[in-house]
Amino acid sequence: MIFNRVVFLLILIFCLSPWGSGAIALALGLGLSLTIKNPFITYTKKYTSQLLQYSVVGLGAGMNLKVIAAVGIAGIGYTVMGISFAFLIGFLLTKFLKTNFYVSTLITAGTAICGGSAIAAIAPVINASEEDISVSLAAVFILNAVALFIFPPIGHFLSMTQHQFGLWSALAIHDTSSVVGAGLSYGAEALSVATTIKLARALWIIPVSFFIAIYMSKQMTQTSSKKAKRPWFILGFLFMAALVTWIPQAQSSGLLISSIAKKFLVVTLFFIGSGLSIKSLKIVGAKPLVLAFSLWVIVASTTLLAIKLNLIY
Repeated sequence: MIFNRVVFLLILIFCLSPWGSGAIALALGLGLSLTIKNPFITYTKKYTSQLLQYSVVGLGAGMNLKVIAAVGIAGIGYTVMGISFAFLIGFLLTKFLKTNFYVSTLITAGTAICGGSAIAAIAPVINASEEDISVSLAAVFILNAVALFIFPPIGHFLSMTQHQFGLWSALAIHDTSSVVGAGLSYGAEALSVATTIKLARALWIIPVSFFIAIYMSKQMTQTSSKKAKRPWFILGFLFMAALVTWIPQAQSSGLLISSIAKKFLVVTLFFIGSGLSIKSLKIVGAKPLVLAFSLWVIVASTTLLAIKLNLIY
């Protein structure tokens, strides 16, 4: 038991270090669970949801609403259409593959908006299980890694301008980190365009979360006496973003809070992975991965076509 605790604490310290990332944390947690087991399973399961919500609130401190709103308003048309299209295709694929509602909703939200951050925000709203969250995040991380390597060569092959590539990366790659990586490898302008548009898109977590909360509330009212959770933590996200936007003195503190929140999110992913088992993963099955890949390919290729036809610019 002492050995288990030491290993757990060492992994936790690593997750808090500069080398810890979401994908690695999830993998280490899963590896721990499938080998020597999580010695603090009671506590990690108890606090995972809270950490997830606190992380989302903290991420808001790293956003400047003025800059993001300007970009968001300029591209509000294709943003609304893009998110709606992703949810429509996600819904159709869910019906076709017969995947469960929770993991399908998380994967679709992650693809439509901003990967892991969207999944972290939506998961508490729909009361998703740790298995559903883990599979959804794993799918997003895998596709992020693939996009980071294949997007720049595709962009060069199709002779995309830096502006076009930055736009495509922001709309078709899940997580901001991978968007930044792809944009950086393509050029300075691509990086600037990709980062700004992706951050503007991330704000759509707010209305989408509330829309899903309303839908869940109606569904649960019809089927049970339980009440759906209200995504009040999303208001915390917005409050933090507003605070650092309109109080210049708070901006340096906001960046610190945002970086701490990112580490909280990494730790949360470790907790989620450490609570899984082979049995629980078998219950979820492989279909969600097929859903994630199919949805991503459709969204990425459709977005690319729209950009090349100058329907999105």
